Amino acid sequence: MRTARQIVAWLRDSAFHFPATVFLGFFFIGLLSRCVLLAMAWSEIEPAPAELLSIFGRGFVFDLVAAFYAAAVVAIFSVLLGNRLGAARAYRWVRYVQYALLAFLLIFVLAAEITFWLEFGVRFNFIAVDYLVYTQEVIGNIVESYPLTPILLGVGTAAVVISWLIGRVWAPRQYQPMRLRVRAAGAACMLLGAVALANVFDGGLKDRSSNTYNNELAANGVYSFFQAYRLNELDFKRFYANLPEAEAKRRVQHEIDESAHARPHQQGPRHAAATVAPAQVPAFGAEKRPNIVLITVESLSADYLGVFGNKKNLTPHLDRLAQDGLLFTNLYAIGTRTVRGLEALSAALPPLPGQSVVRRRNNDQLFTLGSVLRERGYATQFIYGGFGYFDNMNAYFAANGYEIIDRSSMPREKVGFANIWGVADEYLLNRTLEELDQAHAARKPLLAHVMTTSNHRPYTYPEGRIDIPSKTGRNGAVKYTDYAIGKFIEQARAKPWFDDTIFVVVADHCASSAGKERLSIPKFHIPALVYAPKYVKPGRVEQLASQIDIAPTLLGLLGRSYPSLFLGHDLLFPKVGEEQRAFIANYQEIGYLRLGEDGVRRLVVFAPKKRVQVYRVGADGAALEPESGHEDLVREALGYYQGADYLLRQRIYHALAANEARTQPQ
Repeated sequence: MRTARQIVAWLRDSAFHFPATVFLGFFFIGLLSRCVLLAMAWSEIEPAPAELLSIFGRGFVFDLVAAFYAAAVVAIFSVLLGNRLGAARAYRWVRYVQYALLAFLLIFVLAAEITFWLEFGVRFNFIAVDYLVYTQEVIGNIVESYPLTPILLGVGTAAVVISWLIGRVWAPRQYQPMRLRVRAAGAACMLLGAVALANVFDGGLKDRSSNTYNNELAANGVYSFFQAYRLNELDFKRFYANLPEAEAKRRVQHEIDESAHARPHQQGPRHAAATVAPAQVPAFGAEKRPNIVLITVESLSADYLGVFGNKKNLTPHLDRLAQDGLLFTNLYAIGTRTVRGLEALSAALPPLPGQSVVRRRNNDQLFTLGSVLRERGYATQFIYGGFGYFDNMNAYFAANGYEIIDRSSMPREKVGFANIWGVADEYLLNRTLEELDQAHAARKPLLAHVMTTSNHRPYTYPEGRIDIPSKTGRNGAVKYTDYAIGKFIEQARAKPWFDDTIFVVVADHCASSAGKERLSIPKFHIPALVYAPKYVKPGRVEQLASQIDIAPTLLGLLGRSYPSLFLGHDLLFPKVGEEQRAFIANYQEIGYLRLGEDGVRRLVVFAPKKRVQVYRVGADGAALEPESGHEDLVREALGYYQGADYLLRQRIYHALAANEARTQPQ
């Protein structure tokens, strides 16, 4: 006991006083956040004693690593701190400022973790990393969503009180001088210790439970944040299971041919080709050239709609459109971010791990819905209520031939209401009406890809539109977006171009992706409907499908042949024996959901370190039971994912490649 007291006294009075304080602070806040989040998620976790012990045991390691890293950074500065400065009387008061700043930071981290958990049901991840890049929107969102002034005053007051308490208990009694080489050696040891712990106990230690909530609670928020930053991009061939490249090319060529309904004589020779080539989609009936309005709705889970069983009457207009149009009842989002939805709906690609294609380099001139339609004389626009530099949206769509219309190009007098995320949906759709009027006057068909923003925190919208007050939660935001879309359709009915327009409403992703499984299938189920009385009869499509199927389905409605690289299927013209499948992903895990010939749904999940697991999906879609075998299913899934990676990496998934194929003999 005396030795322990001596060590504590030495740390308290040495140059490593503040690094030790930082270490203790970060370790304590890690433990405290785990306890708070555990209480919040108690109904979702597996509360068996062994599981709780595992949560806190694994959490101890991650808290230790995070604390070591934080302390090591501060210790490096202690190397430069001379003994005279450390012993100076004035510096004693500076320490109180340090205590207060540290306390403020740790309280802020705790509050941020709680807020992030409420929103996403996970620890800090790549979403938090991305949010740091777009500080204007994120800070604005915080300001508009929370009473920031009293919160900051409360945190500041708590920090001052904690600073005074630390000073009373922990302030140095008498500074002990320390040689430079001793300070340097101590800092080096702390840094090496942190690196060693991180390498021995990597992020995989977190994922030891079958319950995702248990795994997330075992993590440390600060450590998870920096790990997400470090793994911002993931190389598929390096981190994931692989097929031999020749087989991957053969399989992805087969999928392209199958998706395009290519005739048998078009398929065989290509399988042995040096590269992958487009397939020619045959014409189905007379060619049509209607406008296409593709409305991508922010965070609209299927279970908000009445047609999917919701009893709160949040979507009366969408429910009516679903009855009068074509409703896709078994369609899934490919990811958990807006950019994932935009990627799937424009480029029809399965979700590769790491960043979305929208955020990647070399994402220009891709083969997209827009590139096919421009070849047919269409104008193509991306219309967004916010500032499109967010998440690289403007850059992506501009690099792929779309005209950009975002908040910066909307006159103030035509914006009746906006929040930090963007123009209220009704005013965004008013601008879309104007663009359709102009396209009609120019006798040029238009693809308008519209991205809404109102169904996003802080959930504010104009008063008097619906019976739920603004800023009271997501239910109100959903109902307001429904109101805006309903108003837009009614205004469109009076237009001369209405009969020759196909309206599509689809979500970008669900409102929440959190579930007990890493890939919780119900958390990817989204609504999608097509409304075009002249072109589409009312009905339902029950086929298991994904967002990547929307583009080829829309093009199928137009009737004309075109060279295709799409991996999505035309859901209105399914081929006999065509697989029913969907793609879902978070950031590191990518999944392939397949309906087997035995009527059972199975999910193949690929994860870093080349991990592969096949699950049998329960009737409710939530329960996943691990199964062994199914090698053919795994290889089929890799044909899509590794094939998509190959197409992008080799710059084959390119509008130019498809255009050149037009001149090649088939």
